Amino acid sequence: MSLIEEIDFGTPRSKSTTMVTLTIDDKQITVPEGTSIMRAAMEAGHQIPKLCATDMVDAFGSCRLCVVEIEGRAGTPASCTTPVMNGLVVHTQSEKLKKLRKGVMELYISDHPLDCLTCGANGDCELQDMAGAVGLRDVRYGYEGENHVFAKSHGEINAAWMPKDESNPYFTYDPSKCIVCSRCVRACEEVQGTFALTISGRGFDSRVSPGMNESFLGSECVSCGACVQACPTATLTEKSVIEIGQPEHSVVTTCAYCGVGCAFKAEMRGEEVVRMVPWKDGKANRGHSCVKGRFAWGYTTHKERILNPMIRERIEDPWKEVSWDEALSFAAAKMHGIQKKYGRDSIGGITSSRCTNEETYLVQKLIRAGFGNNNVDTCARVCHSPTGYGLSVTFGTSAGTQDFDSVEDTDVVMIIGANPASAHPVFASRLKKRLRQGAKLIVVDPRRTEMVESPHVKALHLPLMPGTNVAVVTALAHVIVTEGLVNETFVRERCEWNEFEDWAAFVAQPKHSPEATAILTGVDPKVLREAARVYATGGNGAIYYGLGVTEHSQGSTTVIAIANLAMVTGNIGRSGVGVNPLRGQNNVQGSCDMGSFPHELPGYRHIAIDSVRQQFETAWNVKLNPEPGLRIPNMFDSAIEGTFMGLYVQGEDILQSDPNTKHVVSALSAMECVIVHDLFLNETANYAHVFLPGSTFLEKDGTFINAERRIQRVRKVMTPRNGYADWEVTLLLAKAMGFEMKYNHPSEIMDEIAALTPTFAGVSYEKLEELGSVQWPCNEKAPEGTPVMHIDNFVRGKGKFIITEYVATDERTGPRFPLLLTTGRILSQYNVGAQTRRTENVVWHAEDRLEIHPHDAELRGVRDGDWVRLQSRAGETTLRAEITDRVSPGVVYTTFHHPDTQANVITTDFSDWATNCPEYKVTAVQISPSNGPSDWQKSYDEQARHSRRIAPAEAAE
Repeated sequence: MSLIEEIDFGTPRSKSTTMVTLTIDDKQITVPEGTSIMRAAMEAGHQIPKLCATDMVDAFGSCRLCVVEIEGRAGTPASCTTPVMNGLVVHTQSEKLKKLRKGVMELYISDHPLDCLTCGANGDCELQDMAGAVGLRDVRYGYEGENHVFAKSHGEINAAWMPKDESNPYFTYDPSKCIVCSRCVRACEEVQGTFALTISGRGFDSRVSPGMNESFLGSECVSCGACVQACPTATLTEKSVIEIGQPEHSVVTTCAYCGVGCAFKAEMRGEEVVRMVPWKDGKANRGHSCVKGRFAWGYTTHKERILNPMIRERIEDPWKEVSWDEALSFAAAKMHGIQKKYGRDSIGGITSSRCTNEETYLVQKLIRAGFGNNNVDTCARVCHSPTGYGLSVTFGTSAGTQDFDSVEDTDVVMIIGANPASAHPVFASRLKKRLRQGAKLIVVDPRRTEMVESPHVKALHLPLMPGTNVAVVTALAHVIVTEGLVNETFVRERCEWNEFEDWAAFVAQPKHSPEATAILTGVDPKVLREAARVYATGGNGAIYYGLGVTEHSQGSTTVIAIANLAMVTGNIGRSGVGVNPLRGQNNVQGSCDMGSFPHELPGYRHIAIDSVRQQFETAWNVKLNPEPGLRIPNMFDSAIEGTFMGLYVQGEDILQSDPNTKHVVSALSAMECVIVHDLFLNETANYAHVFLPGSTFLEKDGTFINAERRIQRVRKVMTPRNGYADWEVTLLLAKAMGFEMKYNHPSEIMDEIAALTPTFAGVSYEKLEELGSVQWPCNEKAPEGTPVMHIDNFVRGKGKFIITEYVATDERTGPRFPLLLTTGRILSQYNVGAQTRRTENVVWHAEDRLEIHPHDAELRGVRDGDWVRLQSRAGETTLRAEITDRVSPGVVYTTFHHPDTQANVITTDFSDWATNCPEYKVTAVQISPSNGPSDWQKSYDEQARHSRRIAPAEAAE
């Protein structure tokens, strides 16, 4: 194996369809109009020396190393900033050019440390490479004059020298090695969109500055790594490279954090990860990354990771480390005993949205065919199950309509109940780039999120009251219908006209007007009307939404309302438009696709359909139960009732992530066997009887499916530290349970998935190797996948308009609980924090905080940083307050990344009417000053500490 080298063409690719032909070094080449001479030369196989140019950012033309000669033109223009033209004759090498380039390099080297042998970038330094490329052998200028290299000059303090900034936990900034090429500054602006870096000073005093001469950690830098990746020297270098050395081989794999699905090169020395570098050919991220995927992989080797199987009879007992055979035999005996005592339907399982498609497929297969029931569910139950229902009944399929590239063609973006800047940052960067180019943005969210206002971007913000999504989206539709903004041609051709007429009459009723609904929603009618007009008339309109839509009692209704809005304006079926759910976890889309719901087999086909079920029965050689099984909330209720007593949980921490923590504790405590299959002793493991150690994404082969339906390879880069990949663990458990499944490699599992699932019929590992990735449906009709869905017609045939009546949630504010709590995520942490809390990301978010408006804080005598008691009808917890006007009066907000807070002890059992998705986003609460952790937090912490005891290994005789 060797390092995967990516070609840097120097400038971005032109999208023009007009072709231009020119001659470079006697070689004729044809390229798109707008291509730079530098890129054209590189495509022809001629590498022009460069330092300030890279194809991730626009041309800059500052280093003057890439000069060329053009016949008929005077001077030596920079090839990076000079576009191609028909008939140009370009020379990239001549005596004049060689002399110029050597002179430029001499000047660079004259103010640069010559510690190459001990430098962290030794072997990976473009300055070093370019010095060789131009033939530099001597430097005539010494360090006697002013320089940035030494702390002292002629015995005096050198005012031009700056110390190394090591404040960031992941990379260092060494100003003495900076050549002021501005690549880092431009990457921060053009790729990431944060604008955290600038060039301060002029001339010799120029230097890269985070903010107003702040440290990197203290600045607005979000640690995405774009600057580090862009830097051509050792100025910005990963600390891991400095500590370990340069990598010697690399493997392309897929990030295991959010639903964007970024492709990375895992650069290795042996089985040690040196760094993760975003892969430019990754079609989801296009060479960009965020702080989690780029840097937060240290959890894979964290000291708290459990590597040996463990068992115990009672949850009060300490854990006992045992062999795999003993643990699996113990688990199988427990589960068989429960079924014998309570019946076949008394056990079930929960699949993981962090594991691969192949692993998820095996778990649901084990439950259906091995356990003999359909008691299988997944974390999508508590996040995007309303997406599956809402888009299925309106469009005919349970997934988003576009690829991420589509955002480059959008003119109006509406974000509802999502904060991509925190939860899906790489997509947010692509979106913000389009917004800076002139696209308009509408944000529907109770909070003023980072998306509402960012550099060069100002959104129309509709700060609705939590729980009123349906009223707001219906009011938007009211404006579109009553003001004659309907795309009637699209609706007549593509949708069921009679149902549209009924729906249009419904939304046109005066009670749905922005003015009438304002008393419920709190949204200014003028702003809402403006937003509706912009979306309906602004060109290509795309809607992106998140858990702020789905995690409501009317989550499915809101998804339907969004689909209605897209259809009535004709914003479906082409690039730049669509309805796009932003999936929270890396493979939550895949876990749904693989048949993780109790009523659906892989491909969203109902278990009760005889022909579908028989297909699986034939392939699996077993009779399947035609009755849908229990959803997660039903499992909990049945456990408390005493009829559901055994649970296999792979890669999910249901105790921390599910609502009403006390109810979940009661359910888990009632069960006689809980099997947790995970990396760490998570919160659910406090109530488990068997712990099966899991493997990380770096230790397995498989596939993930991201939010755009993109199927991508996950490749093993190191041996599983626990001994087995997760798919192998499930096979071992199935064998112990008496249902043996035989596969030698995950590719064989995917072949079975393809054979049984029409939308995956054309998917194979061979195709993924050839194309890099594909988006389902991938079959005979679409052999290379489907980037954009519903182009000529909807999957269901005609689009279906459905009336969306607003029904207020049963969770109401009142004198005892006058505030509304809503929850969300923060950039540096992920989901329940099991992975990110075990990395240096805790520097940015060491605890969950409660955001509260200054007015509400003042009424309660709360100051910034004070401990406060957060109480609801379900329970109470304490955390520290952050006073901010990001939330409106009457609304408070917190994250749920830290188990110390246990934010879900506050949330209630109210859920979506169609899917039982919990209503995390609307909880009536009261805030009051506190002196620290609540009694419940103290007792919970005590139980957790007691439960996590591991008995010392018995000494060998």
